[in-house]
Amino acid sequence: MTHQPYDILAIGRCGVDVYPLQVGVGLEHVETFGKFLGGSAANVSVAASRLGQHSGLISGVGDDPFGRYVRAELARLGVDNRYVATHDQFPTPVTFCEIFPPDDFPLYFYRKPSAPDLQITVDDIDTEAVRTARLFWATVTGLSEEPSRSAHFAAWAARQRKPLTVLDLDYRPMFWASPAEATEQVQRALAHVTVAVGNREECEIAVGETNPHKAADALLDLGVELAIVKQGPRGVLGKSRRSSVTVPPNEVDVVNGLGAGDAFGGSLCHGLLNGWPLEKTLRYANAAGAIVASRLECSTAMPTAAEIAALAEQTAVEAVNV
Repeated sequence: MTHQPYDILAIGRCGVDVYPLQVGVGLEHVETFGKFLGGSAANVSVAASRLGQHSGLISGVGDDPFGRYVRAELARLGVDNRYVATHDQFPTPVTFCEIFPPDDFPLYFYRKPSAPDLQITVDDIDTEAVRTARLFWATVTGLSEEPSRSAHFAAWAARQRKPLTVLDLDYRPMFWASPAEATEQVQRALAHVTVAVGNREECEIAVGETNPHKAADALLDLGVELAIVKQGPRGVLGKSRRSSVTVPPNEVDVVNGLGAGDAFGGSLCHGLLNGWPLEKTLRYANAAGAIVASRLECSTAMPTAAEIAALAEQTAVEAVNV
Protein backbone atom coordinates (compact mmCIF):
# COMPACT_ATOMS: atom_id res chain seq x y z
CA MET A 1 0.00 0.00 0.00
CA THR A 2 1.46 3.31 -1.04
CA HIS A 3 -0.92 5.71 0.68
CA GLN A 4 -1.31 6.83 4.26
CA PRO A 5 -3.40 4.44 6.43
CA TYR A 6 -6.95 5.63 6.90
CA ASP A 7 -8.31 6.91 10.18
CA ILE A 8 -11.68 5.56 9.06
CA LEU A 9 -12.38 3.26 6.13
CA ALA A 10 -16.06 2.54 5.52
CA ILE A 11 -17.80 0.04 3.28
CA GLY A 12 -21.40 0.33 2.11
CA ARG A 13 -24.06 2.43 0.47
CA CYS A 14 -23.54 5.55 -1.58
CA GLY A 15 -25.84 7.24 -4.04
CA VAL A 16 -27.90 10.34 -4.67
CA ASP A 17 -30.45 11.75 -2.23
CA VAL A 18 -33.18 13.77 -3.90
CA TYR A 19 -34.84 15.86 -1.22
CA PRO A 20 -37.96 18.00 -1.64
CA LEU A 21 -37.45 21.70 -1.12
CA GLN A 22 -41.07 21.95 0.04
CA VAL A 23 -41.63 20.64 3.56
CA GLY A 24 -44.83 19.03 4.76
CA VAL A 25 -46.25 17.88 1.42
CA GLY A 26 -46.22 14.53 -0.38
CA LEU A 27 -43.93 13.88 -3.32
CA GLU A 28 -46.86 14.15 -5.72
CA HIS A 29 -47.16 17.83 -4.76
CA VAL A 30 -43.46 18.74 -4.60
CA GLU A 31 -42.31 21.11 -7.35
CA THR A 32 -38.57 21.48 -6.68
CA PHE A 33 -35.91 19.16 -5.34
CA GLY A 34 -32.31 19.35 -4.17
CA LYS A 35 -29.68 16.79 -5.18
CA PHE A 36 -27.21 15.62 -2.50
CA LEU A 37 -24.66 12.88 -1.90
CA GLY A 38 -26.32 10.13 0.11
CA GLY A 39 -25.98 6.61 1.45
CA SER A 40 -25.22 5.71 5.03
CA ALA A 41 -21.57 4.69 4.69
CA ALA A 42 -20.86 7.68 2.46
CA ASN A 43 -22.46 10.04 4.98
CA VAL A 44 -20.48 8.60 7.90
CA SER A 45 -17.26 8.99 5.89
CA VAL A 46 -18.10 12.62 5.13
CA ALA A 47 -19.02 13.31 8.76
CA ALA A 48 -15.69 11.93 9.97
CA SER A 49 -13.78 13.83 7.31
CA ARG A 50 -15.47 17.07 8.40
CA LEU A 51 -13.97 16.40 11.85
CA GLY A 52 -10.47 16.05 10.45
CA GLN A 53 -10.24 12.28 10.04
CA HIS A 54 -8.58 10.77 6.95
CA SER A 55 -11.55 8.91 5.45
CA GLY A 56 -12.04 6.48 2.61
CA LEU A 57 -15.03 4.59 1.20
CA ILE A 58 -15.39 1.16 -0.41
CA SER A 59 -18.51 1.21 -2.56
CA GLY A 60 -19.83 1.31 -6.12
CA VAL A 61 -21.68 3.59 -8.51
CA GLY A 62 -23.19 3.20 -11.94
CA ASP A 63 -21.57 4.22 -15.20
CA ASP A 64 -23.82 7.26 -15.44
CA PRO A 65 -23.93 11.01 -14.62
CA PHE A 66 -25.10 10.38 -11.06
CA GLY A 67 -22.15 8.04 -10.54
CA ARG A 68 -19.76 10.73 -11.71
CA TYR A 69 -21.49 13.17 -9.36
CA VAL A 70 -21.13 10.83 -6.36
CA ARG A 71 -17.42 10.24 -6.95
CA ALA A 72 -16.76 13.96 -7.40
CA GLU A 73 -18.83 14.96 -4.38
CA LEU A 74 -17.07 12.43 -2.15
CA ALA A 75 -13.74 13.92 -3.17
CA ARG A 76 -15.01 17.48 -2.70
CA LEU A 77 -16.13 16.60 0.82
CA GLY A 78 -12.77 15.08 1.72
CA VAL A 79 -13.37 11.35 1.27
CA ASP A 80 -10.90 9.21 -0.69
CA ASN A 81 -12.96 7.64 -3.51
CA ARG A 82 -10.32 5.32 -5.00
CA TYR A 83 -12.30 2.25 -3.85
CA VAL A 84 -15.61 3.44 -5.31
CA ALA A 85 -15.87 1.21 -8.36
CA THR A 86 -17.90 2.00 -11.47
CA HIS A 87 -20.28 -0.75 -12.61
CA ASP A 88 -22.04 -0.82 -15.96
CA GLN A 89 -24.84 -3.25 -15.06
CA PHE A 90 -26.82 -1.26 -12.51
CA PRO A 91 -27.46 2.49 -12.26
CA THR A 92 -26.37 4.67 -9.37
CA PRO A 93 -29.14 4.40 -6.76
CA VAL A 94 -31.44 7.34 -6.12
CA THR A 95 -33.34 7.85 -2.88
CA PHE A 96 -36.33 10.16 -2.49
CA CYS A 97 -37.81 11.24 0.82
CA GLU A 98 -40.81 13.12 2.12
CA ILE A 99 -40.38 15.56 4.98
CA PHE A 100 -43.08 15.78 7.61
CA PRO A 101 -41.40 17.17 10.76
CA PRO A 102 -40.82 16.36 13.50
CA ASP A 103 -40.74 12.58 13.11
CA ASP A 104 -42.12 11.35 9.78
CA PHE A 105 -39.61 11.05 6.92
CA PRO A 106 -40.66 8.29 4.50
CA LEU A 107 -37.88 6.98 2.25
CA TYR A 108 -38.24 5.62 -1.27
CA PHE A 109 -35.21 3.62 -2.44
CA TYR A 110 -34.66 3.10 -6.16
CA ARG A 111 -32.21 0.19 -5.98
CA LYS A 112 -33.88 -2.61 -7.95
CA PRO A 113 -32.97 -5.18 -9.10
CA SER A 114 -29.72 -4.36 -7.32
CA ALA A 115 -27.32 -1.50 -6.70
CA PRO A 116 -23.63 -1.04 -7.54
CA ASP A 117 -22.68 -0.86 -3.85
CA LEU A 118 -23.97 -4.43 -3.46
CA GLN A 119 -21.72 -5.56 -6.34
CA ILE A 120 -18.53 -5.08 -4.32
CA THR A 121 -16.52 -8.29 -4.68
CA VAL A 122 -13.79 -9.96 -2.66
CA ASP A 123 -11.33 -8.77 -5.32
CA ASP A 124 -12.39 -5.15 -4.67
CA ILE A 125 -11.18 -5.33 -1.06
CA ASP A 126 -7.74 -3.85 -0.45
CA THR A 127 -7.01 -6.08 2.54
CA GLU A 128 -3.96 -4.06 3.55
CA ALA A 129 -6.01 -0.85 3.65
CA VAL A 130 -8.69 -2.60 5.72
CA ARG A 131 -6.15 -4.12 8.08
CA THR A 132 -4.23 -0.89 8.70
CA ALA A 133 -7.21 1.47 9.01
CA ARG A 134 -7.50 2.80 12.54
CA LEU A 135 -11.27 2.24 12.37
CA PHE A 136 -13.26 0.09 9.93
CA TRP A 137 -16.99 0.83 9.55
CA ALA A 138 -19.53 -1.46 7.91
CA THR A 139 -23.32 -1.60 7.80
CA VAL A 140 -25.79 -4.47 7.85
CA THR A 141 -27.19 -3.53 4.43
CA GLY A 142 -24.00 -4.77 2.79
CA LEU A 143 -24.81 -8.28 4.03
CA SER A 144 -28.16 -8.44 2.26
CA GLU A 145 -26.85 -9.69 -1.11
CA GLU A 146 -23.94 -11.38 -2.80
CA PRO A 147 -21.25 -10.57 -3.82
CA SER A 148 -21.20 -7.76 -1.25
CA ARG A 149 -21.79 -10.19 1.63
CA SER A 150 -18.68 -12.23 0.85
CA ALA A 151 -16.66 -9.04 0.36
CA HIS A 152 -17.60 -7.88 3.86
CA PHE A 153 -16.53 -11.16 5.42
CA ALA A 154 -13.28 -11.08 3.45
CA ALA A 155 -12.61 -7.61 4.86
CA TRP A 156 -13.34 -8.78 8.38
CA ALA A 157 -11.06 -11.79 7.88
CA ALA A 158 -8.24 -9.39 6.98
CA ARG A 159 -9.12 -7.22 9.96
CA GLN A 160 -9.01 -10.17 12.43
CA ARG A 161 -11.30 -8.39 14.92
CA LYS A 162 -8.82 -5.61 15.43
CA PRO A 163 -10.03 -2.88 17.85
CA LEU A 164 -12.44 -0.30 16.38
CA THR A 165 -14.05 -2.68 13.92
CA VAL A 166 -17.56 -1.24 13.89
CA LEU A 167 -20.88 -2.64 12.64
CA ASP A 168 -23.78 -0.26 12.13
CA LEU A 169 -26.89 -2.40 12.65
CA ASP A 170 -28.63 -0.25 10.00
CA TYR A 171 -31.47 -2.70 9.21
CA ARG A 172 -33.66 -1.73 6.25
CA PRO A 173 -36.37 -4.39 5.79
CA MET A 174 -36.87 -3.60 2.09
CA PHE A 175 -33.36 -4.89 1.36
CA TRP A 176 -33.96 -8.33 2.88
CA ALA A 177 -36.01 -11.39 1.95
CA SER A 178 -37.04 -11.81 5.59
CA PRO A 179 -36.11 -10.63 9.11
CA ALA A 180 -34.85 -14.15 9.84
CA GLU A 181 -32.33 -13.95 7.00
CA ALA A 182 -31.09 -10.62 8.34
CA THR A 183 -30.75 -12.05 11.84
CA GLU A 184 -28.69 -14.97 10.53
CA GLN A 185 -26.23 -12.73 8.69
CA VAL A 186 -25.97 -10.15 11.49
CA GLN A 187 -25.21 -12.91 14.00
CA ARG A 188 -22.42 -14.12 11.72
CA ALA A 189 -21.06 -10.60 11.38
CA LEU A 190 -21.09 -9.83 15.10
CA ALA A 191 -18.43 -12.51 15.60
CA HIS A 192 -16.01 -10.30 13.64
CA VAL A 193 -16.56 -6.82 15.10
CA THR A 194 -15.71 -5.01 18.32
CA VAL A 195 -18.29 -2.19 18.31
CA ALA A 196 -22.00 -2.46 17.45
CA VAL A 197 -24.34 0.52 16.98
CA GLY A 198 -28.09 0.39 16.48
CA ASN A 199 -31.53 1.41 17.65
CA ARG A 200 -33.88 -0.82 19.61
CA GLU A 201 -35.58 -2.25 16.51
CA GLU A 202 -32.23 -3.04 14.93
CA CYS A 203 -31.09 -4.69 18.15
CA GLU A 204 -34.17 -6.90 18.02
CA ILE A 205 -33.08 -8.13 14.57
CA ALA A 206 -29.50 -8.60 15.79
CA VAL A 207 -30.00 -10.29 19.17
CA GLY A 208 -33.74 -10.61 19.75
CA GLU A 209 -33.91 -7.90 22.42
CA THR A 210 -35.51 -4.45 22.46
CA ASN A 211 -34.78 -3.66 26.11
CA PRO A 212 -31.66 -1.46 25.78
CA HIS A 213 -29.67 -3.01 28.62
CA LYS A 214 -30.59 -6.58 27.68
CA ALA A 215 -29.73 -5.85 24.04
CA ALA A 216 -26.37 -4.35 25.02
CA ASP A 217 -25.62 -7.32 27.28
CA ALA A 218 -26.49 -9.76 24.48
CA LEU A 219 -24.12 -7.94 22.12
CA LEU A 220 -21.35 -8.01 24.74
CA ASP A 221 -21.96 -11.73 25.26
CA LEU A 222 -21.18 -12.23 21.55
CA GLY A 223 -17.74 -10.71 22.08
CA VAL A 224 -18.42 -7.09 21.13
CA GLU A 225 -16.37 -4.72 23.30
CA LEU A 226 -18.75 -1.75 23.08
CA ALA A 227 -22.51 -1.83 22.47
CA ILE A 228 -24.36 1.39 21.64
CA VAL A 229 -28.15 1.38 21.70
CA LYS A 230 -30.06 4.41 20.46
CA GLN A 231 -33.29 4.97 22.39
CA GLY A 232 -34.81 7.97 20.60
CA PRO A 233 -36.25 10.42 23.15
CA ARG A 234 -34.64 8.43 25.96
CA GLY A 235 -31.15 9.14 24.69
CA VAL A 236 -28.32 6.74 23.93
CA LEU A 237 -26.94 3.85 25.99
CA GLY A 238 -23.28 2.90 25.70
CA LYS A 239 -22.16 -0.23 27.49
CA SER A 240 -18.87 -2.10 27.79
CA ARG A 241 -17.81 -4.74 30.30
CA ARG A 242 -16.39 -1.96 32.47
CA SER A 243 -18.93 0.83 32.24
CA SER A 244 -22.47 1.81 31.31
CA VAL A 245 -23.47 5.34 30.30
CA THR A 246 -26.79 6.82 29.20
CA VAL A 247 -26.67 10.24 27.55
CA PRO A 248 -29.90 12.27 27.13
CA PRO A 249 -30.96 13.64 23.73
CA ASN A 250 -30.56 17.24 22.59
CA GLU A 251 -33.66 19.36 22.11
CA VAL A 252 -33.71 20.84 18.60
CA ASP A 253 -36.31 21.92 16.07
CA VAL A 254 -36.27 18.99 13.68
CA VAL A 255 -36.28 19.79 9.96
CA ASN A 256 -35.24 16.40 8.57
CA GLY A 257 -34.32 13.46 10.79
CA LEU A 258 -32.62 11.59 7.95
CA GLY A 259 -28.84 11.63 8.22
CA ALA A 260 -28.83 12.30 11.96
CA GLY A 261 -27.71 8.74 12.63
CA ASP A 262 -24.86 9.09 10.15
CA ALA A 263 -23.71 12.32 11.79
CA PHE A 264 -23.86 10.45 15.09
CA GLY A 265 -21.72 7.73 13.51
CA GLY A 266 -19.09 10.10 12.17
CA SER A 267 -18.76 11.84 15.53
CA LEU A 268 -18.71 8.48 17.31
CA CYS A 269 -15.75 7.48 15.14
CA HIS A 270 -14.02 10.76 16.02
CA GLY A 271 -14.48 10.19 19.74
CA LEU A 272 -13.32 6.57 19.59
CA LEU A 273 -10.26 7.49 17.54
CA ASN A 274 -9.35 10.19 20.04
CA GLY A 275 -9.79 7.88 23.02
CA TRP A 276 -12.40 10.08 24.65
CA PRO A 277 -14.34 8.85 27.70
CA LEU A 278 -17.53 7.05 26.70
CA GLU A 279 -19.81 9.75 28.13
CA LYS A 280 -18.11 12.51 26.14
CA THR A 281 -18.04 10.40 22.99
CA LEU A 282 -21.78 9.77 23.16
CA ARG A 283 -22.65 13.32 24.20
CA TYR A 284 -20.76 14.75 21.22
CA ALA A 285 -22.23 12.14 18.86
CA ASN A 286 -25.73 13.03 20.08
CA ALA A 287 -25.00 16.70 19.46
CA ALA A 288 -23.79 15.97 15.92
CA GLY A 289 -26.96 14.05 15.15
CA ALA A 290 -29.14 16.82 16.55
CA ILE A 291 -27.44 19.44 14.42
CA VAL A 292 -28.04 17.49 11.22
CA ALA A 293 -31.66 16.83 12.23
CA SER A 294 -32.12 20.59 12.32
CA ARG A 295 -30.97 20.90 8.67
CA LEU A 296 -32.49 19.77 5.39
CA GLU A 297 -29.69 17.78 3.79
CA CYS A 298 -27.39 15.03 5.11
CA SER A 299 -23.85 14.87 3.69
CA THR A 300 -23.37 18.59 3.19
CA ALA A 301 -25.00 19.30 6.56
CA MET A 302 -22.39 17.44 8.59
CA PRO A 303 -21.24 19.73 11.42
CA THR A 304 -17.77 20.99 12.26
CA ALA A 305 -15.99 20.10 15.48
CA ALA A 306 -16.67 23.58 16.83
CA GLU A 307 -20.40 23.33 16.15
CA ILE A 308 -20.62 19.95 17.86
CA ALA A 309 -18.59 21.08 20.86
CA ALA A 310 -20.75 24.18 21.36
CA LEU A 311 -23.96 22.15 21.58
CA ALA A 312 -22.42 19.21 23.49
CA GLU A 313 -20.85 21.41 26.15
CA GLN A 314 -24.06 23.41 26.50
CA THR A 315 -25.84 20.13 27.16
CA ALA A 316 -23.25 19.17 29.77
CA VAL A 317 -23.68 22.48 31.59
CA GLU A 318 -27.46 22.17 31.54
CA ALA A 319 -27.24 18.64 32.93
CA VAL A 320 -25.06 19.83 35.81
CA ASN A 321 -27.48 22.65 36.59
CA VAL A 322 -30.59 20.45 36.65
